[in-house]
Amino acid sequence: MPPPELAVRGRRVVTNNSVGPASIHVSGGRITAVADYDEVPPGCPVYDAGGRVVMAGLVDSHVHVNEPGRTHWEGFESATRAAAAGGVTTIVDMPLNSVPPTTTAEGLRRKLEAARGRCGVDVGFWGGVVPGNLEELPGLFDAGVVGFKCFLIHSGVEEFPHVTESELRPAMKGLARMGAPLIAHAELPGPVEEALAACCAAGADGADPRRYDTFLRSRPREAEDAAIALLVRLCRETGARTHVVHHSSADSLQLIERAKSEGLPFTAETCPHYLAFAAEDVPDGATEFKCCPPVRERENNERLWGALAEGVIDMVVSDHSPCPPEMKCRGEGDFLRAWGGISSLQLRLPVVWEHARRRGHTHAQLARWLAEAPAELTGFGGRKGRIAPGYDADLVVWDDEATFRVEPALLHHRHKLTPYEGQTLAGVVEATFLRGEKIYERGGPAGEPRGELLRRS
Repeated sequence: MPPPELAVRGRRVVTNNSVGPASIHVSGGRITAVADYDEVPPGCPVYDAGGRVVMAGLVDSHVHVNEPGRTHWEGFESATRAAAAGGVTTIVDMPLNSVPPTTTAEGLRRKLEAARGRCGVDVGFWGGVVPGNLEELPGLFDAGVVGFKCFLIHSGVEEFPHVTESELRPAMKGLARMGAPLIAHAELPGPVEEALAACCAAGADGADPRRYDTFLRSRPREAEDAAIALLVRLCRETGARTHVVHHSSADSLQLIERAKSEGLPFTAETCPHYLAFAAEDVPDGATEFKCCPPVRERENNERLWGALAEGVIDMVVSDHSPCPPEMKCRGEGDFLRAWGGISSLQLRLPVVWEHARRRGHTHAQLARWLAEAPAELTGFGGRKGRIAPGYDADLVVWDDEATFRVEPALLHHRHKLTPYEGQTLAGVVEATFLRGEKIYERGGPAGEPRGELLRRS
């Protein structure tokens, strides 16, 4: 074994579901040993984290980078700077809202061309399932996408249409044969169309698009619940590994729990905004809070926390979905017209920690939700998401007691409009390492972009 080129040590290193003193030895970009705190070879450079928390670099499996085609929304350079500042060392890019979308081999080629040399962290890629691209899926998977995303309702962009049950079934059969996971935006259009029609017919107050309650009623829990039931049924029928993205409705948690207890390959994620915000607290006109599915009532959010603690929900990812500020219709405050997406790539760690610590959750749980489980979903679980020998030396060092106020000047993603602005959060990232190289230190990036474009393992 070659001698270590670096030792990162600390009194609170999160390994193997425990937290304690350790020295992490790094050589050739990989972890070669996790040794006792005092076990540092003579002459080896040391980064001493002291009493700060050392965790595996975070993995965010749900990021909309939007390049090429909508780089004015977000791009690889700005998105990966934000990721590194938030302790994230691997992101996986969604197949929309780029133009072209990643639904064909040519779309993937254009995506890789746009990303090459511009990434500050490692980047993997999802492919997309849309009507008519069934024959494209094997080629995309062979080219290295980690799996495939579909929408069961209008996606918000015309170039990525949603699929119906009759279109999804053969796709899932094909994905099962390939061993590729399906990730799904789980809302069905029927309940949404009915709810929206009812809202618009409810009179002046009930139809006021500035009221958050109007938007909330237009995206009812029933739309998610029916979509989850459909996905569970198709998962059972086809055997395809199925994952629900940005889960919001607590009313369908029992469906997910039953699918897991049945042994189906069925998982789910939620997002920081569903855990941190409550519908009751969203001001009228504050369209920066709009996302789909929506932030729901406080009792719903508490049930999501319970499901996360119990393992019914597997992970927390950002669903970073930025847009130019004018698309948020902030001036009019129109929730029905505004783009639905929240920018939070840089803030996932402190937002989740701020609320998790109040509920007595541990650093080990945090590492599972933010790093290990997303790595497993995307097929990178053998090299990302854990501090263990043989894994990439991707690390985040952070102060779990230090607090900061979210201000636009601190944010590295392209547009600064975020519902977290003005909040005080606990959890300050001190340093981020990618394969043993420091890529961020408190205050800004360290060195040139070193990110690699990842193929599925």
